[in-house]
Amino acid sequence: MTTEPNPKSETASEIILGNLSTAILVISEGHNILFANQAAENLLKESATQMAGQCLIDLIINGEELAEIVSEAALTNKTFTRRRMQLLLPGKDNFTADVTVTPVLDQGQTVVELIPMDRYLRIDRDAAIQEHHDVTRQMVRGLAHEIKNPLGGIKGSAELLARELPDKSLEEYTDIIIEETNRLTSLLDRMLGPNTLAQKTPISIHQVLERTANLIELESKNLEVIRDYDPSIPELLIDPELMLQAVLNVARNAMQILETTPHPVLTFTTRIERQFTINGQRHKVVVRMDIRDNGSGIPPEIQEQLFYPMISRRPGGTGLGLTFAQSIIAQHNGMIEFESEPGDTTFSIIIPLEQNNE
Repeated sequence: MTTEPNPKSETASEIILGNLSTAILVISEGHNILFANQAAENLLKESATQMAGQCLIDLIINGEELAEIVSEAALTNKTFTRRRMQLLLPGKDNFTADVTVTPVLDQGQTVVELIPMDRYLRIDRDAAIQEHHDVTRQMVRGLAHEIKNPLGGIKGSAELLARELPDKSLEEYTDIIIEETNRLTSLLDRMLGPNTLAQKTPISIHQVLERTANLIELESKNLEVIRDYDPSIPELLIDPELMLQAVLNVARNAMQILETTPHPVLTFTTRIERQFTINGQRHKVVVRMDIRDNGSGIPPEIQEQLFYPMISRRPGGTGLGLTFAQSIIAQHNGMIEFESEPGDTTFSIIIPLEQNNE
């Protein structure tokens, strides 16, 4: 970097830095932000324009230690690294990052690299969950097909038996057999998930969220529904009906938990994120849809298995809604993740903005 950069080289540098997954800040001698790349915007939850000129300790609440490292690096012309540094942002959001501070010789500037460990740990966790989900789904599909075949035979035999019964009063028993086989077949169909491929078409994700929010408001009169949309988000290539079903499953799951909450609030939020990794593939731009509730939270003992069939965070739940939703989102090359503590649970549906044609 030079004091008076050539416009062409500056543009090339910004393109290169902008495509890095590592968050990069360039800091002046007075600890003011001179440059922030896209990864830094995502991590610090502010745009580069908003960060420009801000003091480091205003941007990061507990940034005194980091500011000291920046000063030390500039003074000694040495690179410093701190592992797993806890950093706090305005709004009480915090994250853990590996921090590397490198002075830019003869420029009075310092480059700060922030590698968020939370995100890498989450990528590992999401990859493990996805792998377990794939294995479980194949096992459930095989088991469901094995069960459905004899169920069809039982139902057919009961129908034939009902026609041959000498006493019509005995049909009550064959009716029970037929009804129960129908119920089990329906349950197995739900466990198998969507049986059609997504029919994708360009549509605003806010249309899907509005339909979901309106349905939730009709189903629960006491629930406050808040919309926090980013109107700049372009259309997504999605299957509107399948996406509605996925979002509705997540929202209804939250709504049912909120039935015992004194002042229930459900918030729908949309945002753009950049340089986001899904199933080992990094996407330049993704759309994040957050469904946040102030319910009792997800019990820690079921968090790792929450997307498995028959696992539910509410009494009496079938545990198929989230499994079904995850299957739909997977068809859109996306993922569902969540964060939960008592009084604050957020499910995030993340979809790449540029979908494959496959």
